[in-house]
Amino acid sequence: MKKEKYKEDLESIRDIMVRSSRFISLSGWSGVSAGIVALAGAFGAYQTVYTNQNYLGFRSADLAPESLWTLLMLAIVTLGLSLGLGIYFTTRAAKKQGQNIWDHQTKRLLTALAIPLVAGGLLCCILLSKGFVGLVAPLTLVFYGLALVNASKYTLTEVKSLGLIEIVLGLMATYYIGFGLLFWSIGFGVVHIIYGIMMEVKYRS
Repeated sequence: MKKEKYKEDLESIRDIMVRSSRFISLSGWSGVSAGIVALAGAFGAYQTVYTNQNYLGFRSADLAPESLWTLLMLAIVTLGLSLGLGIYFTTRAAKKQGQNIWDHQTKRLLTALAIPLVAGGLLCCILLSKGFVGLVAPLTLVFYGLALVNASKYTLTEVKSLGLIEIVLGLMATYYIGFGLLFWSIGFGVVHIIYGIMMEVKYRS
């Protein structure tokens, strides 16, 4: 009995230490919802901008103002929906686990995410304004992957693996430049859905 109680006490201490050092309330459903939104955004971009166009290359292309604004609006809507759904599902998971959603670990996590994301987002906006549309999809994957790897030390270890996958897909999308939107759909869409389902099964079941 004493030995079993000793093990239970150790597990309790370990659980407290993990909760105090890492943000562990990430919801698998936030990944699934982000993936679905990304696939919808990619389909919209393909239908409204890329159809019968030769934009997906290394060379600069002259984008019409209408096409540029369509791309920007699609990006804003996709990002906004993904963030909104992610916050909703993560907040719900945190409440179920009795964890405070806004503490010093959350701030450290968001800071680690924000630096690569903001730098990458500004770079992509500059490239988009100059007509280098083909590089936007690969670079968003690379910078997003770097952000996940950078933030993984403050949250679940699986986030690092997800980040590495996104970086590899971004590099592949750069090499196969004409298929950038396809790789973007796989990285932000399919991979997120698979990752979200895996996390939900592993941590919530």
